[in-house]
Amino acid sequence: MAQQSETLSTVNESSDRVQRNAAEQALSRTHLISTPGFYRRAWRRFYRNRLVMVAFFILVLVILFVLTAGLVSQYVTHKSYQENHLAEKLSPVMKNGYILGADNNGRDILTRLAYGGRVSLLIAILAAASTLTIGGTIGAIAGFFGGWIDSVLMRLVDVLLSIPTLSLLILISVLYRPNFWVLALVIASVSWPGVARLIRGEVLSLRRRDFIDAARVLGGSNGRIIWRHIIPNVVPLVIVWASLVVPGLILTEASLSFLGLGVHVPTPSWGNMLEEARESYRQAWTNVFFPGFMIYITVLALNIVGNGLRDALDPRLND
Repeated sequence: MAQQSETLSTVNESSDRVQRNAAEQALSRTHLISTPGFYRRAWRRFYRNRLVMVAFFILVLVILFVLTAGLVSQYVTHKSYQENHLAEKLSPVMKNGYILGADNNGRDILTRLAYGGRVSLLIAILAAASTLTIGGTIGAIAGFFGGWIDSVLMRLVDVLLSIPTLSLLILISVLYRPNFWVLALVIASVSWPGVARLIRGEVLSLRRRDFIDAARVLGGSNGRIIWRHIIPNVVPLVIVWASLVVPGLILTEASLSFLGLGVHVPTPSWGNMLEEARESYRQAWTNVFFPGFMIYITVLALNIVGNGLRDALDPRLND
């Protein structure tokens, strides 16, 4: 009996020692450092989704295509986007040296697709950045300070949300005929209330967290709390918002340009290429198909990537 009790005591001591070693290892700094962080886990979830990765690859190809518009013009088509040859207008695909054909003014479709995509994406990105700057600032101020500031700013948001956006954009475009830089700012000026309300809700949730109270107790100013604690925690939400709003802005620019109120010829955009092709779609249906397909595939890829980012950045999901 004494020998059995000694054996049990030895086993218990060994078990306690193993548990202590495991606890020390779990709490050791090197082990914590080697643990994947939030963004690494998000990337792991993102690239495991095959559909999202295919869409991401297509999106990268589209971006490379529009960024290399100058190279396409110089080394592939050997034509500028303004160069026209009326004798070769409406040339079909792979005829007269036009890889994707020519429009009704004898301009190369492939070259104009590359430059037009650059303009369309630039307007969408500028509009998204301006929208985020305006709406994010107003939403963060309203959510963080609350009180009468929140009430006044949110009533302004409610008023702007009640105005039909497309009708207001058409009115502004008719009155001022802006270039594409101003067009991006005009779109942002009527699009910011949505993101302002989104950011406000997230900031309202964050300002009640314990780490915000701890920062106040340690003497942190409002500016320091906003920049060091609030904004970093809003970044995942902003990334998802941007990936989902840019497709809508591409469609907004295409709609305005199709109506003749956006980017003006001879500067190409996918929208005004569609508007020009509308007059001759019976003779050259491909002139309608190519810019429409670029809009479709870009918007679809962005939406799929946005949904993938939303799922990857969701802290409720585990690996």
